[in-house]
Amino acid sequence: MQGTVDGFSYGLVTPLVAYFMACLGGALGLRCTTRSMLVAQSWRPGWLALGSAAIGSGIWTMHFVAMMGFTVRGTPIHYDKAMTFASLAVAIVMVGVGIFIVGYRGARGTALFTGGTITGLGIASMHYLGMASMSLDGKLEYNTVTVGISVAIAMAAATAALWAAGQVRGFLWSVGASLVMGLAVSGMHYTGMAALSVHLHGTSEPATGDSPASLLAPMLIGPLAFLLLAGVVVMFDPLMVMGKPAVVPVEHKPGIPAHTHVRHSARRLRFRPRRTVEHRGSRTPQNR
Repeated sequence: MQGTVDGFSYGLVTPLVAYFMACLGGALGLRCTTRSMLVAQSWRPGWLALGSAAIGSGIWTMHFVAMMGFTVRGTPIHYDKAMTFASLAVAIVMVGVGIFIVGYRGARGTALFTGGTITGLGIASMHYLGMASMSLDGKLEYNTVTVGISVAIAMAAATAALWAAGQVRGFLWSVGASLVMGLAVSGMHYTGMAALSVHLHGTSEPATGDSPASLLAPMLIGPLAFLLLAGVVVMFDPLMVMGKPAVVPVEHKPGIPAHTHVRHSARRLRFRPRRTVEHRGSRTPQNR
């Protein structure tokens, strides 16, 4: 028996909140990636790791906020806790691999394509692993073409977001990029959900696992707290907000000898007063 699937049981509340979480995680992750390109080499891994965790937590939170509005008529839905946490780990690790490639190789050419591909596959893997954590009295079936489209959307969104992170064009630029990334991630999620159909078994055996309310609500507290903490780091870091590196002193720029200009100016300052004194001394009242 074919089950009736409803992904909007709470109306537009869950899609809008999910989109906001995707944008927030994307914005923080992109700013951290941008920041890593403006600091010393020793600080770069820390900023890239923070960006990976922010994007991974954002898309994971977005997915399960959206899933709180997902129901199948005729059967309750439960979630396997271990697999749900595994989907979060997969998202952070695979997104991190892509971000580290771009952070060290630059957001261009082969590095951008490789990083975007891995990051997009991480987003898609998180989605479908999270879907696999569902337990219900039925079987999940997917349309292969629609699944392929959702994966392509995830890869394109990740590549565009990493390219935007490498531009270092200021805070507003990253905000716009995060809005686009959030739209693409949400679009990937609902495209993947459109590929889903549920075939109910019709048995009386209850599904095992935790219910959406008892599992998802407490689990979302941790990623939400992390995103808020990362947001505080972004807000109180002026260099990250401006997106511009600090001005390098002239003496420290390559190819310019240190203190050469200072010596030349000092020599000219000592020479001018002597000429002025001699010139004024020769004009005495007797010679006028």
